Amino acid sequence: MNSRMLASARPGSFRKTLQCAVPFALVPFALVIIAACVFGAGAVRAQGAAGSSAAGAKIGVINVRQAIASTAEGKQAGAELQSQFAARQTELEGLNKDINSLRQRIETGTGKISQEEQARLQREGEVKARQLERKQSEYQEDVNAAQADVFDRIGRKMIDVLDRYARENGYVAVLDTSAQNTPILFASTNIDVTQDIVKLYDTAYPIKAGSAPAATTPAARPATRPAAQPPAAKPPQR
Repeated sequence: MNSRMLASARPGSFRKTLQCAVPFALVPFALVIIAACVFGAGAVRAQGAAGSSAAGAKIGVINVRQAIASTAEGKQAGAELQSQFAARQTELEGLNKDINSLRQRIETGTGKISQEEQARLQREGEVKARQLERKQSEYQEDVNAAQADVFDRIGRKMIDVLDRYARENGYVAVLDTSAQNTPILFASTNIDVTQDIVKLYDTAYPIKAGSAPAATTPAARPATRPAAQPPAAKPPQR
């Protein structure tokens, strides 16, 4: 999830600028929101002088990642994604457990079981390892796409809220402190507008009890696919 400069943000180009990177840890599941590269123009350093630069221009900072995740809609979306992908995460954990179990059986059975049985266990572990690798890749792709949709949906509306807030309060620039490439060396908490934007967003876009936003996450992939037989037996991988 990310952002653009206030006044110059264009809805049509918003998604493209958000896609700097969306790293995701498969286990445990967590809604990871990645902010965009810059929430302002040029290499502006936010000096903590009561929200103003040397020339008197008012500058603020915002943590977009924190802001989106802290809104009522963001919290709801995070819970929905966690629920949506819970079954697939459990499946991945089960496969990983099976692979570790096979590895243990091979290690403890060395010299105690026949070579045929050891080869069979290795082949079974290889098949499961391939399944795990494929399913992990599909899982991560689907989670990243779902997260990008959530960020796009909330981010578009947050830009409008921030734009209005900045104009009404005389800000000439608001920089995103959660973006990796934002050139901010120091920013006073006095110029942080994150919580103000969260409150304004929740007021402008309240979540009604029992309601849920339209589903934008991708459909779940088939639970299983035929696994290709490995060309040669080798110890199971993770």
